[in-house]
Amino acid sequence: MARLPVYLRALSALAESGVSTVSSEELAVTAGVNSAKLRKDLSHLGSYGTRGVGYDVDYLVYQVSRELGLSQDWAVVIVGLGHLGHALANYGGFVSRGFAIRALVDSDPSLVGAEVAGLQVSPLSQLERLVRKHGIAIGVIATPAAGAQEVCDRLVAAEVSSILNFAPTVLVVPDEVEVRKVDMSIELQILAFHEQRKVSSPQQVASRLDEVLPAERRAVSS
Repeated sequence: MARLPVYLRALSALAESGVSTVSSEELAVTAGVNSAKLRKDLSHLGSYGTRGVGYDVDYLVYQVSRELGLSQDWAVVIVGLGHLGHALANYGGFVSRGFAIRALVDSDPSLVGAEVAGLQVSPLSQLERLVRKHGIAIGVIATPAAGAQEVCDRLVAAEVSSILNFAPTVLVVPDEVEVRKVDMSIELQILAFHEQRKVSSPQQVASRLDEVLPAERRAVSS
């Protein structure tokens, strides 16, 4: 499932370039995956392509979109209109991918009433009413960490069961609620780790391990 959006992005780019058919090898390169894995993934959708011809790009876009539930527009609310919330609200790629930003919410009185991306920012007190009015399916939390759990609780109480969390904190939700967390600082830290490994000698890596691993773990490792 996690690879399907990657395939859809690659296929959409091919379609926009006027490509009508694509081989599994070409699509795999575009998507950055192994071609055998790609063929196996697509076979689960009932799409096997045509030998010597490849996959019909438009039809595969339809199949993947349908599997991802993108055959309809999903109403979204963004809570938190700081720099990140502004950027998300103004991102034009949501509409073309089946997501419609229906409401913007913030607790800052200086932001309430402002217009962002053609929508008026509403106060946090109106969150539940907006969820009902617009049939919100997905809540996006772009608040500071301190207020994220309260916003999450209110979304859940309003029967929003899919949440995208940009706040740097772990949210506690019921089992039936799906939360996807996006933490850019963690991703940067992972990249920094890999950069460090590129320039570090094995001896330096071992020295660092000696510094951070407890003595008993070093003994087991040796």
